[in-house]
Amino acid sequence: MRQIVTFDAYATLINFELAPTTLKVLADRLDLDGLDVDEFLDDFRVMRFQAVLEPYRPYHEVLHSSLRNAMRLHGLEYRESDGDALVEAVPTFGPWPEVPDALRALKEKYEIAIISNTDDDLIARNVENIGVEFDYVITAQQAKAYKPDRQTFEYAFQTMDVDPSQVIHVAQGWEYDHIPTRDLGLKRRVWINRYGRRGSSDYQPYDELPDMSGLPALLGC
Repeated sequence: MRQIVTFDAYATLINFELAPTTLKVLADRLDLDGLDVDEFLDDFRVMRFQAVLEPYRPYHEVLHSSLRNAMRLHGLEYRESDGDALVEAVPTFGPWPEVPDALRALKEKYEIAIISNTDDDLIARNVENIGVEFDYVITAQQAKAYKPDRQTFEYAFQTMDVDPSQVIHVAQGWEYDHIPTRDLGLKRRVWINRYGRRGSSDYQPYDELPDMSGLPALLGC
């Protein structure tokens, strides 16, 4: 029986450097009196999550709108070029150092796939930067839905022509991936906990690793 390992892309495979990129883009306005930069970045993160819970729209629009809203919340002047700069930066992000070798090892035993909250044109260059061929690259643009919506996962299973019991899902994203997949009947779930967050017994079973270097051994490769 076919077995497929699916991956979240941004922050799991790709070093998603959105926060430092945001600070670079807005460097000329971050000296605003009273601005808490960490709070601003956290609000931007939360607003991106809130945006993907709304009716589907392309990811480049999600970035624009959530950045604009976070900046307005903190009294920062928003320019359309700010959102453009973030969108243009996303495809340039490359993989975490251990990722290519881990994926090559996994390919000896499994099909591998990406399920990502992104647009097709953005993820294409990220995949090139990884340098490993995937059997499937499935995006929110194709599914017309973003994780944590189950429609995204159901579209992926249909596209790959597999039952969830054939799928091992690997992701860093807790709220995007591990919460919604608890009851999908997956073969296995692996949390790549790069940032040392707390897990939850309510969302077991899952395996936990600090990065992807130990994943091939965990999955028998």
